Amino acid sequence: MIPDLRGIVIHALPNVIEGKLVPLALFVGMLQLLGDVWALLVTLAWAIGTIACRSVLGRRVPGLLVLSAVALTARTIAAIATGSMFVYFLQPTITTAFVGVAFIVSVPLGAPLAQRLAFDVIPFDQATKDHPLVREFFTRMSIVWAATSLTNAAVTVWLLTSSSTTTFVLLKSVLGPATAAVTIGLMLLWLRSELARTGMRLVRAGAVPLPVPAS
Repeated sequence: MIPDLRGIVIHALPNVIEGKLVPLALFVGMLQLLGDVWALLVTLAWAIGTIACRSVLGRRVPGLLVLSAVALTARTIAAIATGSMFVYFLQPTITTAFVGVAFIVSVPLGAPLAQRLAFDVIPFDQATKDHPLVREFFTRMSIVWAATSLTNAAVTVWLLTSSSTTTFVLLKSVLGPATAAVTIGLMLLWLRSELARTGMRLVRAGAVPLPVPAS
C-alpha cells in the first residue's frame, strides 16, 4: 500500500517553493542586478530568514532546511573569501558524486540507501516494507540513482567550466529535477511491469488493504 500521491504533492509543494524556487529567483535576480556577492548574500539571508520566521511563528523547522542553511553559509563564506563562484558551485557537485558512491556501496551491504530514505519520508505500512518486490525495487533504484548522480556530477562540472554563471544556475535548476524525475519514472515503469507480471497491484492509503498475489 502506498500513501496518497496527491497528499504527498500537497505536503511537498510549499517546501519546494520555499526552499528551491524562491532562492533560485532571488539568486538569478540579484546576480543580474547587483552582481555575485549580493546574489550570494541575499540567497543566504532568505535561508536564514526562513528558519527564523518559522521559529518565531512556532512552526516546525525541518532538519533538511537547517542543514541546507549551514551548507549554504559555508559555501557563501568560501566563495566570498576566494572571490570565486566556481568554488561556490563545486561543493554541491562533489557532494552529488559522493552521494552516488554511497548509493552504490549501500547495495552490497544489504541496506539500499534509496529504501532507507523512502521509509524515512513516506509512511509505508509494514507489510509493504517487508514485501520482496519492494526490496528489489529499492535495490534497483539505488543502483540507478548512483549512476544518475555520478552522471549529474560530471555534466555539472562540464557546465560549470563552459558556461556563464546565470546560464549554469538556470540549466542546473532544471538538470537536477529532470534527472530525478526520469530516474523515478523509469523505476516506476519497471515496478508496474513487475506487478503486472506477478498479478499484483499497488493500493493507495485509505483505499483497501494491501493486495495479495493472484493465484
